[in-house]
Formats: sequence, structure tokens, C-alpha cells
Amino acid sequence: MTIETIYIARHGYRMNWVTNDWQSVTGLPRDPPLAEYGLAQAQELADYFLSLPEEERPTILLSSPYYRCLQTAVPTAQKLGLPLYVEHGLSEWYSPVAPGTGLHPRPASAAELRAYFPEIDESWQSIYYPSRKGEDLGRLHDRAGGLLRALVPYIEHKFDGKHKRILLVSHAATVIALTHELVGNRELPLRVGCCTITELRRKPEEANAVGNWEAKRLADGSHLKEGSTREWGLEDAIVRDGKVINDTGLPGTENAEDNPTGLQVDLLPPGMSVHM
Repeated sequence: MTIETIYIARHGYRMNWVTNDWQSVTGLPRDPPLAEYGLAQAQELADYFLSLPEEERPTILLSSPYYRCLQTAVPTAQKLGLPLYVEHGLSEWYSPVAPGTGLHPRPASAAELRAYFPEIDESWQSIYYPSRKGEDLGRLHDRAGGLLRALVPYIEHKFDGKHKRILLVSHAATVIALTHELVGNRELPLRVGCCTITELRRKPEEANAVGNWEAKRLADGSHLKEGSTREWGLEDAIVRDGKVINDTGLPGTENAEDNPTGLQVDLLPPGMSVHM
């Protein structure tokens, strides 16, 4: 059995969009929790998936390790009775760090995050890590494509074909890049609101993990009481001379090592085919 449907959801409305008076629960910089409105959106997302016929519901859930994404994913995991897997390949997008300013933050491991979210299943080890040096838009797409080429066959192999429908919870830029790679069009116009759902179906008799999926809906917010909010698209990235501008790293990380990064090939089964 192969994966037939991929649902992709963006996290809910962030606390730092409401007030500057917030604290990171985990202590990680740039990791705001959800606002009350965002928590309500996460419940609406879960209610939507629960309302689907059982044969249409996702049966496996993977989330970015950022707190707001895990908060978004937990209600769905609870209502559908699913384990929650943490995948760093779904992480936030940061533009390249300015030289000499250090590295971007990286969330903790699944084992450490389980202290905040007992729904997390530690048996999943992240198969992809973005570089803490940041990414331009091309490398963001490369990361999304590299993750998907491994993730789809890895899930099919690891769980013996049990799962036909998967749900990924991530961030606006990453959701867009994942969608672009799945449909095979990096120029597809797309703006993603909080807790919106993108649904993609695999084209019949297509083995490739990327480039051969049909978008049934894109960033749809019709399941939300207030509809799609706080929409973001790649055109909102700050660009200068054709490139996204550099960002600053975290003070004190100037001499830190940037690892692990990229696809964790050692975690993949020997001989597993990763379709390019």
C-alpha cells in the first residue's frame, strides 16, 4: 500500500502577533506559542479532520518541532488517536545568516519536547535537518524536495504500507515549498493562512515522491470559523538584488557547529529507493 493523500496544515495564530509581552515556553529564541485565537484554530482543525469519514482521515501525523506547530498538532492527534511524530525537516524557514553573526536556533529533540507534549512518540527519529546557517528560497525548496523524496517511501517502508493518508504540520514558507515540490511547480502562486489545509492526491501509477501530485485544494480555510487569516506568501520575503536579505544569527553561536544537517541517510533502510 502506498501513500495516496498528503494533508499539509500551517500552525495557528501566534502569540507574538498579539503582544510583545510573551515568553518562549521551551526557552528557545524565536519560538512563540499560540495565542488563544490560535489554540481555538487548532481545535477547529482537529474537529474538521474528525468530521471526515474514517477512510479520508489522516492516520499518521508529523509536525515541525517548533512549539506553535506542536500546539497546533496536539488536538488532532488526541481526537484521532494518533501518535505525534516530530520531524525537523518540517522546521521554520530562516534566510541565510549574515557572516559572523552565528547560527539560527534549532528546537530540542523529540525526547526533550515530550516534557511539554506527552503525545509525542519518540520512536520517530528526524530524517532531515535544515542548516542552521539558513536557506535562500532555492535551498528551501531543495530541503522540501529532499525531505519528501525520503519521507514518503520511508513511511511506506517503516510502517509496512499501513498509511495511505498523512498529515504534516509546518510553517507558511515550508508549507509552500512542500506544495511546490509535490506538484512540480516552484512558481505556483500560493498564500497560506493559519491552520489552513492543503490537500494533495498522488496521481495514479506514479511512484515518484515529488512532482506527481494533484492539488485538490490549496491553503483552504473554509473549515475555520473566521476563515483564512494572517496569510503569507513567498512574495512577502524581503528581497534585495534578487536574493532574500540575510538575517542575524543567535549571539553566542558564532563558533557553534552546524550539525546534523541534511538527509540522515544512516536512518534509512539499506536499499530503500529514494525516487528523484
